[in-house]
Amino acid sequence: MAINAQATVGEMVVERPSRARVFERMGIDYCCGGRLTLAAACAAKGLQAETVLEALRASDAQRGPEPVTDWAAQGAGALADHIERTHHDYLKRELPRLTALTAKVASVHGGHSPALVELRDVYAGFAGEMMEHMMKEEKVLFPWIRSLAAGQAPPRAGIQNPVRVMMAEHEDSGAALEKMRGLTHGFAPPPEACNTYRAMLQGLAELEADTHTHVHKENSILFPMAVKLEEAAVAGTR
Repeated sequence: MAINAQATVGEMVVERPSRARVFERMGIDYCCGGRLTLAAACAAKGLQAETVLEALRASDAQRGPEPVTDWAAQGAGALADHIERTHHDYLKRELPRLTALTAKVASVHGGHSPALVELRDVYAGFAGEMMEHMMKEEKVLFPWIRSLAAGQAPPRAGIQNPVRVMMAEHEDSGAALEKMRGLTHGFAPPPEACNTYRAMLQGLAELEADTHTHVHKENSILFPMAVKLEEAAVAGTR
């Protein structure tokens, strides 16, 4: 795919995952906002599209060819399995740890830094919603996708409805992460930050990066594959 301002941000990252680093550096949302063209994404951020295109081309040239998993060949079921093993398992390990860290930092430093109390509360809402979100995917949506990928009769019709719900929840999680980034000034530790404070910020930064990748894989790859599989299945029954 040629890099141009009319290609969507999500398509660009699907083709070369390393481009996500450029978008993150420039504050361009490639996961929830992956359906936007580069031109539209740049306009929303007040950026010049050509400046971003130059950065993308430079990144591509510096990195050269990179391995990209062909999920179309692997199949939607394999991608659902990968997301559970990689991103859901990560969240199940990391969310409780960060719950403890955000609570501890707020209790120790919140008296003179009220933003840390707000951070604790925003994070708690995010963590609870993500756990519920993963449960819905693992119990309902992903088994549905696996049945479609296996050519079996789907358990019900209309997969676009739960996909829309999941994508709306992704937007909510993205907004929460953006709020946490703002409350911590980009997850940057102040000079007086103790080790627990620094560990919390590092963990939140890693959480943000993993969630962006996680949501991108679902919004830009898995969900479109699932919709196409159902459309093909419905067409085959006519």
